[in-house]
Amino acid sequence: MAKKNYVLDTNVILHDYKCIENFQDNNVYIPITVLEELDKFKVGYEQINFNARAFTRALDGIVSGVKEKGVKIEDNGVLINAEGGKIFILTSGQHHQKVAEVFQQDLNDHRILSAALTLSEHSSIPTILVTKDVNLRIKALSLGLKAEDYTTDKVDTEDIFASDFSEVEVDNPAMIDTIYGAGNEGVTIGELSLPFTPIPNQTFLLKGTQSSVLVRTSSDADKLRRIEKRTFMGITPRNAEQTMAFDLLADQSLSLIALTGTAGTGKTLLALAAALAQEEDYQQILLARPIVSLANKDLGFLPGDYKQKIMPYMQPLFDNLNVIKAQFGESSSQVRKLEDMLSSEKLVIEALAYIRGRSLSNVICIIDEAQNLTPQEIKTVITRAGDNTRMIFTGDVHQIDSPYLDTRSNGLAYMIERMRGEDFFGHVNLVQGERSHLSDMAAKKL
Repeated sequence: MAKKNYVLDTNVILHDYKCIENFQDNNVYIPITVLEELDKFKVGYEQINFNARAFTRALDGIVSGVKEKGVKIEDNGVLINAEGGKIFILTSGQHHQKVAEVFQQDLNDHRILSAALTLSEHSSIPTILVTKDVNLRIKALSLGLKAEDYTTDKVDTEDIFASDFSEVEVDNPAMIDTIYGAGNEGVTIGELSLPFTPIPNQTFLLKGTQSSVLVRTSSDADKLRRIEKRTFMGITPRNAEQTMAFDLLADQSLSLIALTGTAGTGKTLLALAAALAQEEDYQQILLARPIVSLANKDLGFLPGDYKQKIMPYMQPLFDNLNVIKAQFGESSSQVRKLEDMLSSEKLVIEALAYIRGRSLSNVICIIDEAQNLTPQEIKTVITRAGDNTRMIFTGDVHQIDSPYLDTRSNGLAYMIERMRGEDFFGHVNLVQGERSHLSDMAAKKL
């Protein structure tokens, strides 16, 4: 494969600070404008701030060996791997005449575009701008410059969701009777003639000519057992997918669970109800979600202390808690217990940004709206898990608020693709909306 020049945009580095490790024997160029932008992100506690600092330290380690020798990094580059890949710092070409004529404003994006365009005109090697900004890619293409998305951590979502809830038809009705008769012991999969090779903790509907049964494979994918409908905190499943989700959530041997689906399918409600039903087995139940601001406003624009600032963003979690409370009377012992759990911080609802640096032991941790996290952020959260901790991620990969993530590059889809087949992981994709008929139809038609 011919060698290429890859010019990186700032958002690629903020998305994956190890990105320069993924370009094999090609040349990687960092425009000086990108370094200036990274400098603005070095202070803070969000994942992008950590990524900016981590990349800067890594870059310093790479170039430190040539600084004393007086090597000009822009001209000679620095070797970054055994395959012959090099990294360069682009300090020139920030004001390309063609870019200035087409785009009137002197923006950092246009300087990065200029640097890449200048390089492409002066190098015999094909030059490609790598950016997660769709608009910048279109601008580059309009100028005749090749541009690509950063695809290293993208996954095939069709493969992920195609087999997570499926109807498997069988010709032998005795197979279904055997599964019903086996109870919790299950049936050895080798005794059945399934048309596919199941993976651990896979759930599906086994359908015969006259009967059917919801089943789940064991953690070693050796057995198949029937899934029974169960109720947690007054919440009873309304469809097959919810029944399967409760089965996974009830299994404390699973330390990592993902529930995906469109709005109104019950992802967060099911996770919360199951967690509350198991609260005696854990020290704390932690509900968290990333803060995704609207109109470019952040917490600083809201009055009050920390709890008052995050309240508007955490309200959806409280809404789900109120649904559970509504299953009981206002003066019931269950409602009083939930209030006591909140006041004693046995049940905690907070912003996800404050989970960094913590060690979560003996905790059920529910991460809502996980589709708005990057793969690196998902990794950061999961690595917080200590002994006897369960991580439950919920989200809709088709409803992403981040401008630099999509259905294939968000952290939730990435985690599901990487963890499928592990004995400690389970995933159910909820399809049918149950919030209301109006909500379900809006999700399907609008």
